[in-house]
Amino acid sequence: MNTRPDQPLRLGTRRSKLAMSQSGHVADAVRAVTGRPVELVEITTYGDVSREHLAQIGGTGVFVTALRDALLRGEVDFAVHSLKDLPTAPAEGLVIAAMPQREDARDALVARDGLTFEQLPDGARIGTGSPRRTAQLNHLALSLGKRIETVPIRGNVDTRIGFVHGGELDAVVLAAAGLNRIGRAAEATALLPVDAILPAPGQGALAVECPASDADLIAALGELDDPYTRAAVTAERSLLARLEAGCSAPVGAFADLLADGQTVNEMRLRGVVGTLDGSTLVQLSTTGPVPRSHDEAMALGRELADEMLAKGAAGLMGERAL
Repeated sequence: MNTRPDQPLRLGTRRSKLAMSQSGHVADAVRAVTGRPVELVEITTYGDVSREHLAQIGGTGVFVTALRDALLRGEVDFAVHSLKDLPTAPAEGLVIAAMPQREDARDALVARDGLTFEQLPDGARIGTGSPRRTAQLNHLALSLGKRIETVPIRGNVDTRIGFVHGGELDAVVLAAAGLNRIGRAAEATALLPVDAILPAPGQGALAVECPASDADLIAALGELDDPYTRAAVTAERSLLARLEAGCSAPVGAFADLLADGQTVNEMRLRGVVGTLDGSTLVQLSTTGPVPRSHDEAMALGRELADEMLAKGAAGLMGERAL
């Protein structure tokens, strides 16, 4: 890290309104910690310009490769990613220096006429670009004795909500964290409880990544790290990696901390894999002591994934049988 106090730190970010907002929050925190100016460097990724559905263009990684290339070329000093966009395999030469405190991990429903999911009419058209959401929304509808039609959509938050306001769709499902970060949380007509819809592994969390060779910057960014967030999302991503599934597969996972009074002493990890029509889900959970290390968090995710595979998860993912 260039130690000149007047030398701006260059933060690489996607150009979308949401990415710029969340990167701006991180930039403010880094300024406070380092006393250094931080400038945002906008980078266009393949996932931003392609109009294909995520499952077709490779899912995980399409939003991060250009940012990582810029880091490795020294064009930016650090980058901010939505953690759920990051491949589970580590990137050579880079390190996630911080995972700040997680935002709301839940999915949010934005429906016409202020409707909740339960109030949507039979046959309602719901937009989502996520196979994970598709599988669980269909399963939830079946459990309520109704039918829905899930419609694949892409685009930013404005575009997606516009499908509802324009009457093309009855509802869309988005990450609550994204709505919160751009100041549009009030547009959600319902927050979908994790008991019904498990979020994507890492949803609501950010990853602050920098070159592994920059010890000073790693130490400075590390001030932003939230150990509970890191333990939870590490377990979730370990489960995802064990299932060998990218975001193009219908996998949900969520780790939450269980407190006894004021003392956090256990972590519960839940995972789900399902068929897109919602007819079959493998959903399991495990509870154990809060992981005290990266290896313990990884082990928690692997163990639950192995249980899911034993229950038939591999056959539901549209991936090769394991």
